[in-house]
Amino acid sequence: MNVAAPALNLAPLLDVEGVCKSFRKPDGDELVVLENVNLRLRPGEIVGLLGRSGSGKSTLLRAIAGLDEPSGGVVNYLGHAVHGPAAGIAMVFQSFALFPWLTVLENVQLGLEALGVPEPEMRKRSLQAIDLIGLDGFESAYPRELSGGMQQRASIVRALAQDPAVLLMDEPFGQLDAFTRDEMNLLLLRLWSESGKTIVFVTHNISEAIFLADRVVVMTPRPGRVARVYEIDLPRPRTIEMTFQPSFISLVQEIKVAVESGGRHALEVE
Repeated sequence: MNVAAPALNLAPLLDVEGVCKSFRKPDGDELVVLENVNLRLRPGEIVGLLGRSGSGKSTLLRAIAGLDEPSGGVVNYLGHAVHGPAAGIAMVFQSFALFPWLTVLENVQLGLEALGVPEPEMRKRSLQAIDLIGLDGFESAYPRELSGGMQQRASIVRALAQDPAVLLMDEPFGQLDAFTRDEMNLLLLRLWSESGKTIVFVTHNISEAIFLADRVVVMTPRPGRVARVYEIDLPRPRTIEMTFQPSFISLVQEIKVAVESGGRHALEVE
């Protein structure tokens, strides 16, 4: 297996610089969700976002995707500020977000159609992506005919068909059972090793974050800020057996303390 590695010496692919996000509440007060978030994404790395509910992880992901404009600061992709959805950045949602009246192939083609890809090329790329993720033979199936794991595969393949440089994933496996979740984690690592894409994912599962990522970012509760960034020094390719090793379990416990303390412990360590 060819295992990709983060390009540590290359210029950042994406820069999150001083990003803030606030919303106006019905009573007129301001709700600050993100405050002065700074994060650099290197080409070919996997970054996991951890934090208690309300830490703004999904809000940050949506700002990177260009789906929500920051209230302050800027997201730069390839040196250009992100204002609206950017070509080269794709997002996978927790809810699968598949249209029930469309087949797997039609759901996958939808993203390419929005990009204006000609029909023959659109079909070719969609079928290649479907085959890559192991859904060949289900092109004509509707979402209701698929298991949860297969629906999430279809959601991922729709993003992959766009051939993004940055793949954003918002708790992509949160609705799956433990066995299927492990299966999808291994699949994601295989796809990453073959494509070298930069992946940023939100999760509440600390073991999952460590297992997948090159770096794990712990965020504080509202307002969300970066409390600490953990470099995950585990060899690749990774196996489920690694999760039973004492060093892995020890790191899970360390990061768990940081997350449960709302980032305060991590900030004190710094």
